[in-house]
Amino acid sequence: MSWNRGEADALDAKTVPTRLSCALACVLSFLGLALVATRAQARELRIATGEFPPFATAARSDQGVALAIVRRAFELGGHSVQYTFLPWSRAQVETEAGLWDASAHWGASRERRERFLLSDNLLSEDWVLLHRADTRLTWQGVEDLAPYRIGITRDYTYTPEFWAAVHSRQLARVDYVINDLAGLRVLLARRIDVLPLERNVACDLLTANFTAAQAAEVRAHPKPLNDQFTTHVLFPRGKPASPSLLADFNRGLKQLRASKEYAQLLQSVKCPGTLKASVPL
Repeated sequence: MSWNRGEADALDAKTVPTRLSCALACVLSFLGLALVATRAQARELRIATGEFPPFATAARSDQGVALAIVRRAFELGGHSVQYTFLPWSRAQVETEAGLWDASAHWGASRERRERFLLSDNLLSEDWVLLHRADTRLTWQGVEDLAPYRIGITRDYTYTPEFWAAVHSRQLARVDYVINDLAGLRVLLARRIDVLPLERNVACDLLTANFTAAQAAEVRAHPKPLNDQFTTHVLFPRGKPASPSLLADFNRGLKQLRASKEYAQLLQSVKCPGTLKASVPL
């Protein structure tokens, strides 16, 4: 059987829409698969953290300023997060072992850079040496702290020079405290003379846990412990997903820092008048 030209044109007119429909269906199917793949990658991340108010705490609705920044940066990078509060030492050990997707937030150190992948800087903290108002604290270098009884917390960053002095016993009069609140209590109880602590954390704990008279007894030496104390999210090197999660987070953090939202988040970190600077000597 043969077709004339009119019959062929009519057939082409009928088949072209069908071909376009098939092509469109293929494209939509591909996009659907890509969307499913993206959603599979954008899973809820499990992040280990600890108490360090106002930066990280279960007591606040936003779970702390630093954790709010981490959450928002991950959201901008395509992920949601769930925090679990643990003792800090346990959070670090279990994250390195791969039990958590990441841990937040930590100071940078040579040891951590060897054991983890570190994110870009979340925020910079203000670490100072606390003492009682009746203690005459004079120091320019770590060696000047040798006469004082110092309270310290395991796995805190402080500075490399500080830890080197502790390990070499140049600073021999050290007492380990279980957390920052315990450190403030033993400071006021005169069991230690000096407590290294982040200024805003000290303010938060003094306001929430001590009387105004007790808080007024605590002073912060005007010389900072560290001129530039950056903080980071730790990703375990042993987990295959860590490099891509790090890239997603850093991309989201860069976007957040460029917005007004980042400054708004930091505004909730305010040190009240309870923590005064000691008089420079």
